[in-house]
Amino acid sequence: MSHIYARRHGRVLAIATAVAATGALLATGATTSATAASRASQAAPTVLSAAARASLVHEAQADAAQTAREIGLGAKEELVVKDVVKDVDGTVHTRYERTYAGLPVLGGDLVVHTAKSGEAQGVTKANKATIKVASLTPEVAGGQAEKQAVSAAKALGSDKSEADGARKVIWAGSGTPVLAYETVVGGFQDDGTPNQLHVITDATTGEKLFEYQGIENATGTGKTLYSGSVSLGVTLSGSTYQLYDTTRGGHKTYNLARKTSGTGTLVTNSTSTFGTGTASSSSSDQTAAADAAYGAQETWDFYKSTFARNGIKNNGTAAYSRVHYGNAYVNAFWDDSCFCMTYGDGSGNTDPLTSLDVAGHEMSHGVTSNTAGLNYSGESGGLNEATSDIFGTGVEFYANNASDAGDYLIGEKIDINGDGTPLRYMDKPSKDGASADSWSSTVGNKDVHYSSGVANHFFYLLSEGSGSKTINGVTYNSPTSNGSTVTGIGRAKALQIWYKALTTYFTSTTNYKSARTGTLSAASALYGSGSTEYAAVAAAWAAVNVS
Repeated sequence: MSHIYARRHGRVLAIATAVAATGALLATGATTSATAASRASQAAPTVLSAAARASLVHEAQADAAQTAREIGLGAKEELVVKDVVKDVDGTVHTRYERTYAGLPVLGGDLVVHTAKSGEAQGVTKANKATIKVASLTPEVAGGQAEKQAVSAAKALGSDKSEADGARKVIWAGSGTPVLAYETVVGGFQDDGTPNQLHVITDATTGEKLFEYQGIENATGTGKTLYSGSVSLGVTLSGSTYQLYDTTRGGHKTYNLARKTSGTGTLVTNSTSTFGTGTASSSSSDQTAAADAAYGAQETWDFYKSTFARNGIKNNGTAAYSRVHYGNAYVNAFWDDSCFCMTYGDGSGNTDPLTSLDVAGHEMSHGVTSNTAGLNYSGESGGLNEATSDIFGTGVEFYANNASDAGDYLIGEKIDINGDGTPLRYMDKPSKDGASADSWSSTVGNKDVHYSSGVANHFFYLLSEGSGSKTINGVTYNSPTSNGSTVTGIGRAKALQIWYKALTTYFTSTTNYKSARTGTLSAASALYGSGSTEYAAVAAAWAAVNVS
């Protein structure tokens, strides 16, 4: 479950930190600012049409068997292409899932980096261990794994009394790969959020190895609650206007009218104006829908303009949004299974969680799922949440909306705390009372919304530097764990580094140590290993005790 915030009244998943392994840094020399700029443009992702991307994926899959041999995989291992990113200079980063004797290998994902010439430039693996198990015959019945998964789900408040089956997998998320079962338990959690608890059980010992939630909590006129009067992409069907944006992959906004399942009803109106600028408790109120549609279009445009990414899956197809979920539901979430964002209306059904940074946050969970696939637990879960905060913040600055100016505060508009304070602070995460300012050996035991503080703080320091400053009327004062003074390189470069690391160097099990390696690799590729930007990445990680 990837919500915008942690339910403090709920129970937290039992977590085990997964260990990630990353490839070596790209070897590059020192650069001047001019050559660094040139390098950045060459290492940036190129814009691929849907047909071009499909062709690259098809080509990579056709060569998958040879690639598996070349990178030293065993005879029982096969590669399945998940995504392909091509840089301007022709470098191709191909992301693969892995199977062993026909079984999915969870935590076996890897990225192969290939120069335009075809020369191999390295492999980034989620787990460097050899994938090999003594037997493919379980000693524990699948039914036992299902019962264990249901018990784990009930402990978290799920209403589901049975699982939908257990599938055999190879678990390589941490340590030595083993034969295991993956069981998914559906239903609903105690606050009404859909439940998709994935439980991994050792098929030899019956031990529970891992668990995580699969639900991840982002022309007409929209009179929004948070962003003022904005332009919206709408469609005229007959004499009815639909909140259906055909210019951005076909994004639609639906009204669940207090239900907790289904797609809902497409939001329509007799005029091209949606919303009133104020929220009411009515389940047919269109203001929340206007905010959600605006957030979706700004997030789409942010990714397209900033990273040349064509939608969440980079295939030109939009997700969809659902508003008025449940009754007085105080949260928002992303769900891979429906490829959609869902928003509750908050306490009293009058404070919808549809602000701009929340929309960017939720949709960015979809981007993470379709790239690195960071496991939503332990340190990788904190990095998953931080990625959504980082890009949600990027969306807010990109939109440049006077009613919701860009800042390094998360959820400052939705007032979940009831006292006007934001959910999270990127300059000093501990100001929320729970988040970590810097890394420690126990940070992975925190709820992912609080362990995210380490990466949020890193991103703020990399962007703006340490010490006191005022940006768009908000005063920040960012400390460092080692007493150092950090000089920022600007948000634009920091975003490029984080995106490149996410899409080409992070894997499902990346932890903070590996995130440091991945972002240094990204900075090296974009600006050179002797660049100011590379040094700033190292300094910012050191300032949050990651070295």
